[in-house]
Amino acid sequence: MKVSDIDSPVRADWFFDQGLRLDATPYLSGAIEARKRLESLPNTVRLDRITTDIHHAGRFSRKWVNDPEHGVPFFSSTDILEADYSYLPYIAKSAAAQAPELLIEPRWTLITRSGTVGRVAYARQDVAGFACSEHVMRVIPNESEVLPGYLNTFLRSRFGVPMILASAYGAIVQHIEPHHLVDLPVPRFDSDLEIRIHELVEASAHLRAAFQSGLERATEDFFRSVGLPDLIDYRWHDADREHGFEVTNFGPESIRALNFSPRARRIVERLAAVEHRQLGEICEGGLLGSGVRFKRIDADQQHGVQLIGQRQGFWMRPEGRWISALAAPPDIFAPEETILIASQGTLGENEVFCRALMVYGAWKEHAYTQHFLRVISGDDDVSGAYLYAFFRSEVAFRLLRSMSVGGKQQDIHAHLRRKIPIPMAAVADRERISETVRQAYRDRDQADLLEDEALALLTAAIEGAEG
Repeated sequence: MKVSDIDSPVRADWFFDQGLRLDATPYLSGAIEARKRLESLPNTVRLDRITTDIHHAGRFSRKWVNDPEHGVPFFSSTDILEADYSYLPYIAKSAAAQAPELLIEPRWTLITRSGTVGRVAYARQDVAGFACSEHVMRVIPNESEVLPGYLNTFLRSRFGVPMILASAYGAIVQHIEPHHLVDLPVPRFDSDLEIRIHELVEASAHLRAAFQSGLERATEDFFRSVGLPDLIDYRWHDADREHGFEVTNFGPESIRALNFSPRARRIVERLAAVEHRQLGEICEGGLLGSGVRFKRIDADQQHGVQLIGQRQGFWMRPEGRWISALAAPPDIFAPEETILIASQGTLGENEVFCRALMVYGAWKEHAYTQHFLRVISGDDDVSGAYLYAFFRSEVAFRLLRSMSVGGKQQDIHAHLRRKIPIPMAAVADRERISETVRQAYRDRDQADLLEDEALALLTAAIEGAEG
């Protein structure tokens, strides 16, 4: 149970400021305290004075398409947190044309406004023309009044987020509306500081875009280097439908039709037609298996590690509970260049089941749930980064999904996954592809550091102004 801080008790006049609202959220979230602190600063302005608009798209008819040529990438409320935009669904261009307010532009701040409210993201330059759900608020800065990166840093700070959260209303499903945010107090400082914070955020956004493009180049390079350029832009849904087929050469491992999908078997045949090695062979001496189950013992951040689950593992900045590493087995951590594949879930098109990520750099400090399949190469000539260039592809995703086993919650068949053929490029090509992936992850780590620096500068400025 959360109680009020004895050094900052809930005051009677706060109730009148909140229209005699009697639920605990605004009083115990730190929102009112943050508002009072900001309003006491010498130069604070309302949010609506420095923005051209604060809005959401409203309800609309969604028409989904599979062909990118006829669609527009679409963010759901959680997709704005994604690190890699390669897996976004597409809404029809005709639907986007009928509702142009769906489209977003770079340098806007995006805030989730329905369900889990108050998650804040910065629209980087490669999202121009993307569409975004009505469950996301758009905060459009007036760039003649405020720099977008500075405004974004404030809204995602420990001063901005509580005030956003305190505006939420609703019982089961929480919401916020544009008019709830118009009077948020935004502190202003000298131009040098605000420019510095903005530049850090912009540099971070460019590095995140470089992370995305680097991974895409690595996957494209992979398939070109192994002589399979036709698999770069593989379209699963364009292949012939599987209305009925006959299988004769099956063994005791499975009799499930999905495991013998003709589309998946054609992928296997293409991969096996070039020089290749089976995944199980590559992982001999490494690991190809799930993590261990263990009891979670909660801990504070100072004494714990952040436990990353399947959904949060694909976010730019993952959220996860903090647990005691001392009370958990060592297998909760993953060595550098471990590939983690979301291996438990359902077969929905937009679910993370069978999507892959790679542990690199700062992410070695995180702990990971047993729901990830760990892929660790046991061969020094086949790096984890090289394998990741393959496993992040549409081809690998569809192949892994064809190996599903289980009831409601699917898993990846332990025997079938060992047989996946991994095309082998020349040694020099493998090294180049691996380095492209590693550089992308270094860009991502640097982007995190720049965002943290911007936040630290703002926090120090606010706390210094109070003194």
